[in-house]
Amino acid sequence: MQGRFHIRTFGCQMNQHDAEKMSNLLHHAGYRPAQAPREADVVVVHTCSIREKAEHKLYSELGGLLERKQQRPDLVVGVGGCVAQQEGERLLRRFPRLDFVFGPQNLTHLPALVDGARQRHRASRTDYDDDPQARFELPERHPEYASPTPGRAFVTVMEGCDLFCSYCVVPRTRGREVSRSSRTILEEIRELAAGGVVEVTLLGQTVNAYGRPRPGRISGEMPFAGLIERVAEVDGIERIRFTSPHPIFMDEALIRAYAEVPQLCPHLHLPIQSGSTRVLRAMNRRHTREDYLQIVARLRQARSELAITTDIIVGFPGETPRDFEQTLSLVREVGFCDSFSFVYSERPETPAQRRGLRAPPRELALERLQRLQEVQRELTLAAGRRRVGERTLVLVEGAGQRRPGQLRGRCPHNRVVNFESLRPPPAGSLCAVDVTAATPHSLLGRSAEDAPAALPLL
Repeated sequence: MQGRFHIRTFGCQMNQHDAEKMSNLLHHAGYRPAQAPREADVVVVHTCSIREKAEHKLYSELGGLLERKQQRPDLVVGVGGCVAQQEGERLLRRFPRLDFVFGPQNLTHLPALVDGARQRHRASRTDYDDDPQARFELPERHPEYASPTPGRAFVTVMEGCDLFCSYCVVPRTRGREVSRSSRTILEEIRELAAGGVVEVTLLGQTVNAYGRPRPGRISGEMPFAGLIERVAEVDGIERIRFTSPHPIFMDEALIRAYAEVPQLCPHLHLPIQSGSTRVLRAMNRRHTREDYLQIVARLRQARSELAITTDIIVGFPGETPRDFEQTLSLVREVGFCDSFSFVYSERPETPAQRRGLRAPPRELALERLQRLQEVQRELTLAAGRRRVGERTLVLVEGAGQRRPGQLRGRCPHNRVVNFESLRPPPAGSLCAVDVTAATPHSLLGRSAEDAPAALPLL
């Protein structure tokens, strides 16, 4: 054994999945996992740069690790992810005891970077490979580093983004849009299904841009809706999700898939960011408020029970009280089942920063955020109450956190379900649950095996 490693991950599902990939790479290089940084010989901090707060977490984490390295010089410390891509060698200059940095496109170089660090070679790998498909060529998944939930897996289908929203660093940190070969995607999903996976989530920065033809660029050979149809044909796959899509790529074929592909879960996370067309234009989102509402209407024609969630930024530079009220009205009109909302965080070298527009005072932005979240709490609870009395199929995640003996899982609409069962099913299995109550954050229920009454399965 080469030693023990620990990966500390911040950020999105792409980052969480990248951490799984890094663990597999280090495992195949002879390393084994450590439960905590203090037990590890190699520590990698995997970073997010979407908001400034995430960068502050990195610097706080690094401070403690590098202080430990001063007492233990053989400890290897590296930084990966989007902050590493953004800062590169500046991080090495700022932290002289830091061993290496590497961007998201350079995951496959991690074992070599660790080996180099053990030979006292510091390095920065933030270049882009000449072969864009190389980033998808990874060793076979080891069960120890699979998704925390048995039965569920994340599969990367594309990376990067070509849209350049004015507030976003992703095109700079993740690179331009690259679709993975459909052949390798389907091979991976077949292997996962053979190992007991029943639910896959297809991942990409603008995941529904998958496969769109680009001059001189590798494409995925089929549009995203076609990929979903092929995934649904894989034996054993009973649920399909994807994240995160962009509204402009919600084409008719993809909307129709919600009516025609039963494995496609009745949940869609569709970021809006603002309910004001004026702000959407300033954000370079490439669609209007009305465009978004029309997409939602067509989606609900295809699947009436579709649960829609979203992302919203408040306090964007130039946002007026009227703009914010339009956001509130859109949230109510769509009836989002949940939303992830944040105060605007200025990111370096983005168009929004370069324009130098002034954002509303932070106190005002926080007040708007609180109002928005109050509206959303009411909508989320109402959406949960509409599920009461239904029978739903829950992917069991494990023990519940509300009280002893309870189990926890997720229904097709992506709501957490805490439920009782006289014969607890194993994690990773699908269990029919009768929903008996709703709270602001979850549904409550009991296993259908324990209830004689027959309810329709939704």
